[in-house]
Amino acid sequence: MNQSNSFAGVHLVGSIAMDNCEQVFRKISAELGPYLDKIPDGETGERARWIYFQRTMLVEHPAMEIDPTVPELTLYQWDGKLLRSLPLLRFREGINPDDVEFPTGYDKAAEYSYSIFKKLRAEGVIPTHVRFQVCLPTPMSSCYMYVSHKAYDDYQRVYLKSLLNALNGILDNIPHEDLYIQYDVCQEVLIFEDYFPYRPPDYKDRIFSELAVLGNAVPADVKLGYHLCYGTPYDEHLVMPKDAGILVELMNGIIGGVNRGVDFLHIPVPKGRTDHAYFMPLKNFRGDTRLYLGLIHHDDGDGDRQRIEAAREYVRDFGIGTECGWGRADPKRVPGLLASHRKAAEALGV
Repeated sequence: MNQSNSFAGVHLVGSIAMDNCEQVFRKISAELGPYLDKIPDGETGERARWIYFQRTMLVEHPAMEIDPTVPELTLYQWDGKLLRSLPLLRFREGINPDDVEFPTGYDKAAEYSYSIFKKLRAEGVIPTHVRFQVCLPTPMSSCYMYVSHKAYDDYQRVYLKSLLNALNGILDNIPHEDLYIQYDVCQEVLIFEDYFPYRPPDYKDRIFSELAVLGNAVPADVKLGYHLCYGTPYDEHLVMPKDAGILVELMNGIIGGVNRGVDFLHIPVPKGRTDHAYFMPLKNFRGDTRLYLGLIHHDDGDGDRQRIEAAREYVRDFGIGTECGWGRADPKRVPGLLASHRKAAEALGV
């Protein structure tokens, strides 16, 4: 059980349905500043659809091509709704994958947004205690969404190298005392749920190894967290979790594998889960890491209170957030979501 001593505040997963990072920083700071210790840039522009811009990069990369020997990946929502089908990619014949570098763009995006963050903090818009939150995907994220299973091993190795190069660029250009790194863990959760057509028999070992390597690459003077997710391409889960059991198994694996401290973990709580059964597996969480529960939902104040009350039976203290980012939600929901966070935070206390 989480053994922190006070309300952990508000956590924003990453994406916000606004035009640019300055809008995000100004609005979020004004509405939730006292309850935040970190703030994302909203993942605006090409990152609004999370990792889809990585697919664009891969399709245009000279080392990659469509794999005509495998079927397209068809995505279904939890309720059976067909979302889309996409052809999958592989390395071109004659390419040595270890000679390939993928320009992920995460370092450039972070450096630009941090320049705006620093300016607004100097102006007093962003509170001085708030750090800059950078959200990064895992290699399995784009791999399982966009790459042929025949290229999984090579792709994950190459993308990991490229992602760590981007991370190092971020670490070199942003003061560590200003920085939070959050890894977005979605496809790994879906692999546990056996969502994809191909799953290696040692998938758990592979996932825990990947998440440990990523966490251990973050220096101890930089804050580190993980957001666990069931996917929300159209603001709905790809799989509806039956309870928090798989999330707890992943959380325990992260804590057990990372050699440095993990500063927070965030997990989703579906809107309909005001019952105790969903939260009961949290009794098996073995860490003392700060937990954020994504139990705030749009225009559902009564449900928010019920979910908080149910969670308190199994987690003594926790912070709050939504299940995922807001970038793919209706922008008109943003003011209501901010108000819901503020109301819940005021009730829980700082």
